[in-house]
Amino acid sequence: MSEFIFTSESVTEGHPDKIADQISDAVLDEVYKEDPFGRVACEAFVTTGMCLVGGEISTTSYVEIPAVVRNVIKDIGYTNAEFGFDCETCAVLTTIDQQSSDIAMGVDRAGAGDQGMMFGYAVDETEELMPMPIMLAHRLTSRLAQVRKEGIIPYLRPDGKSQVSVRYVDGKPVEVLTVVIAAQHDPEPSRAEIRKDLKEKVIYQVLPQDMFDKEKLVCHINPTGRFVIGGPQGDAGLTGRKIVVDTYGGLAPHGGGCFSGKDPTKVDRSGSYAARYVAKNIVASGLAKKCLLQVAYAIGVAEPVSLMINSFGTGEITDAELIKLVRKHFDLTPAGIIDKLNLRRPVYRQTAAYGHFGRNEDGFTWELTDMADELKNG
Repeated sequence: MSEFIFTSESVTEGHPDKIADQISDAVLDEVYKEDPFGRVACEAFVTTGMCLVGGEISTTSYVEIPAVVRNVIKDIGYTNAEFGFDCETCAVLTTIDQQSSDIAMGVDRAGAGDQGMMFGYAVDETEELMPMPIMLAHRLTSRLAQVRKEGIIPYLRPDGKSQVSVRYVDGKPVEVLTVVIAAQHDPEPSRAEIRKDLKEKVIYQVLPQDMFDKEKLVCHINPTGRFVIGGPQGDAGLTGRKIVVDTYGGLAPHGGGCFSGKDPTKVDRSGSYAARYVAKNIVASGLAKKCLLQVAYAIGVAEPVSLMINSFGTGEITDAELIKLVRKHFDLTPAGIIDKLNLRRPVYRQTAAYGHFGRNEDGFTWELTDMADELKNG
C-alpha cells in the first residue's frame, strides 16, 4: 500500500487578503449589474485604517467605489474601530484608469485577454468531486464565520485560518490527522476557553465522524497563545494572494493567475472555470476517477494553443480519447466559455471567500455536471 499525508489550508472572509478579493469582486459585480460588457481588472490593498482600490475599468455604468468598499467591510464584520480597521472610519482611496487599447483590440476580436495556462481538476473522493483536505479546510473557516455571526462563539473576530492534514492510503483519504485553527478573538477569553469552544463548536461539528478519532486527532488552536490583533491591522491584504486557497489546496497545479477582480474576458478566470467544468464532467460521467486538465491561451487569439488531460491511470478510455471528446463537446474559446457558463452576471463576490470550486451555489455554473451524459455517450 502507498501512503502519504497531504495538507491544505483555508482562510476566513475576514482575512486581509480575502477582504481585498471580496472588494475587487464586489466592484466587478456592481459594473455587471448595469453593464454586462464592462471590462474590469480591479485590485484592492488593505492595511490599518485604509483601503486602496486601483486598476483598469472600461464601462458605461457608474460605480460608487467607496460605498461598495464600506458595504463589503461591514458585511464581513469589521464594524468596530477597536479592530484597527472598520467600515465607518477607514480611508478609501481610488485610482482607476481605462483598459489599455492595445489589450482591448485583441479582446474585441473575441480573443483571449492575456496569455497563460489554466488548470482544472476533479476527483471522486468527495461528493463535490474535490480534494478532501481543501474541502474540510473551507468548511472549518466557513464554520468560524458562522459561529461568530450567529453569536455561538460571541468573542470571535473576523480574521481566521484553518489547516487540515489528511492521511491517504492507495490514493484514498482515510483519516484526518491534524487540524490547525487560528481564530481572532476579543482579549477577555482564556486560552482554555477558546480551545474548548473551537474544538466542540467548530472542529467536531465539521469533520466527518468516520474520518477522525477524538483521542488521536491533533488540534493546534491559536498555537501562539493569543490572536487579538488581526485583520488589516495585523497584516496587510492584497487581491490575488490566496490562489491555492481559491482552487484545489495544492493537490493540483495552478497557472499562477488569480481570479478576483477580473471580468471573464480574462482567461485567468474564465479559462480556470472552464477547466474545472470540463474536469468535473469527465469524473461525473464515470470516464475517470481523477482528472487534471490544462488549457493555454495567447493574447488576442480565440482558440486555445494547447489542451492536456491526465487521468492518472484511472480513465475508462485513454487520455488522448478524452481530449477528443472534450474538443467535440466543449467550446473553449473565451466567447464560448462566457456563453456556455453565462459568466456576464454579478455572481462574483460570493466566489471570493471559501473557494471558487466545490460549491453548488446559485450562479456557480462551472460546478454543473450537465455534460456528463454527453461525454459518456461519446
